[in-house]
Amino acid sequence: MKNKIYYSKPSITDLEIGYATDAAANGWGEQCYVYISRFEELFKHHLGVRHAIATSSCTGALHMGLSALGIGPGDEVIMADTNWIASAAPITYLGAKPVFVDILPDTWCINPQLAEKAITSRTKAILAVHLYGNLCEMDQLVAIGEKHNIPIIEDAAEAIGSVYKGKQAGSIGKFGVFSFHGTKAITTGEGGMFVTNDDDLYENVLTLSNHGRTRAQTRQFWPDMIGFKYKMSNIQAAIGCAQLERIDDLISRKREIFHYYAESLQKLSGVSMNPEKPYTVNGYWMPTVVCASETGVACRVLLERFRQANIDARVFFSPLSGLPMFETQQQNCHAWDIPERSINLPSYHDIRPKEQDRVVEIIVDLCGG
Repeated sequence: MKNKIYYSKPSITDLEIGYATDAAANGWGEQCYVYISRFEELFKHHLGVRHAIATSSCTGALHMGLSALGIGPGDEVIMADTNWIASAAPITYLGAKPVFVDILPDTWCINPQLAEKAITSRTKAILAVHLYGNLCEMDQLVAIGEKHNIPIIEDAAEAIGSVYKGKQAGSIGKFGVFSFHGTKAITTGEGGMFVTNDDDLYENVLTLSNHGRTRAQTRQFWPDMIGFKYKMSNIQAAIGCAQLERIDDLISRKREIFHYYAESLQKLSGVSMNPEKPYTVNGYWMPTVVCASETGVACRVLLERFRQANIDARVFFSPLSGLPMFETQQQNCHAWDIPERSINLPSYHDIRPKEQDRVVEIIVDLCGG
């Protein structure tokens, strides 16, 4: 059998290993925040924002941001039905309710018109998730937020390297959150980042991230409020520093991998992939194929053919409203239909053209090439 092709794995070099080793050997006591502070500064510079707080996960960053906005029991947060549960779960942690609306058929991101229609007196935020590196229509969402005095939040966990009208994904809304999970474009193993240009919101989240202890508090072990423990470790941040020093290469490699797939599949009329509109740059975190309905190709068939060829692949996110803990919203037709005929393709940094060719061969064979 041919060698296994994995759908994702991180790119770790001697630079990451060296920084992590230094943090493990020397990053204690007075040095325990050195790499964390450096990582935050590097990320702020890359994103072009005023503030950044490194966290143990993107989920934790989102949880704290929502909490800092005062979202609580009885409140509603509008979001797309197509997402991983990590975007919805923090809303429920606070006793609030995620309200699911349908996605746009081309970007698979939240439909702004449907988001506006879903606004009620209980709506406290709209969550814009940039799915697979594709970008939400931020101008429309920001205009809706300003019209109704509702903050727009960006979940850019999958959008490092994506740019909307000259602005990095995650830098446009009230706050943004990022993931550095091992599958992401840059990684710290596990980890996340909270970013904002709002000084007051930053101070609030900074306090929440440290068990509720404000920066001004001089008494030892004296919290000023109930907070959380979502801090990133120094060793994780050390890996992140190395990844950020390589970020241009990591992002450009993602785009190179995507374009190889796109060029190889461009003659297939029944296949579409991640879009890149004229005013955007797509970081292409996860190249995705959507087979047209008329091809008759289902996700389960794609998965089985990939399995037979010793190739890993990821399913497209199922609608959150199809999960047992949420109320079914089958009127969200695109969110329910697209996952049935879609698949995420292998896209790790070191994948070779001949391995991509094995992936392409299956899609061409199934979709009528």
